[in-house]
Amino acid sequence: MPRSSGNGAVTRSTLRQQIADALRDEVLAGRLQPGQEFTVKEIAEQYGVSATPVREALVDLSAQGLLEADQHRGFRVHEYSVEDYRGMIEARSLIIEGMFLRLEEGRESVRDSGSPERVAAAINGVRRRGEEAQRAAAAGDLTVLIGYDLRFWRELSDFFGNPYLADFLHRLRVQTWVCTVQHLRRLTDLRGHLWSGHSDLVDALYRRDTATARSMLAAYNAHSIALIERLAAE
Repeated sequence: MPRSSGNGAVTRSTLRQQIADALRDEVLAGRLQPGQEFTVKEIAEQYGVSATPVREALVDLSAQGLLEADQHRGFRVHEYSVEDYRGMIEARSLIIEGMFLRLEEGRESVRDSGSPERVAAAINGVRRRGEEAQRAAAAGDLTVLIGYDLRFWRELSDFFGNPYLADFLHRLRVQTWVCTVQHLRRLTDLRGHLWSGHSDLVDALYRRDTATARSMLAAYNAHSIALIERLAAE
């Protein structure tokens, strides 16, 4: 029996991920609004692909909490409430607290492994993501900020050596952005409203100053919740 190279499966898997990433970006950009409905056929026609990878991508996004599936009407963008947002912040805080505890206990992390050059390069990479996020926040550019913020937290969480925590945190951060973007995009000028403490957080964690890091994140979370509560009430 001839052996399969598996290229077809790899191509479909790659396409599935590309479609999922594209649709997630559409939601984060506000082009797909909360509650908006669409079908597999509509998305397949939009991207000029077959229905199978589209359906798989939509199922993946549903599993991540970004979409809701309706077997009769297709899919729709999930609508999050302010209460959902508070729950996400609480869950996010618990995960980050677990990372801080690993640091305080002196458990192995990327910071302590490998050559000093490798560690320095990794830290500089995270800091660069943070600097780009800060510039976007200062300019009020929400789309650019979201991209760099997600990369910043993904790379920062990798330092703590637990990929499960890192994956869970990334998923929560995507969900919180999906939840808040519908409110933030109603503001005509976002300058001064968006958190920009990325570099300071990296520096605090590199010094193992978790007290300062906790204080920074507590202030960030309180500000974010107050902002979203105010915008949701308008």
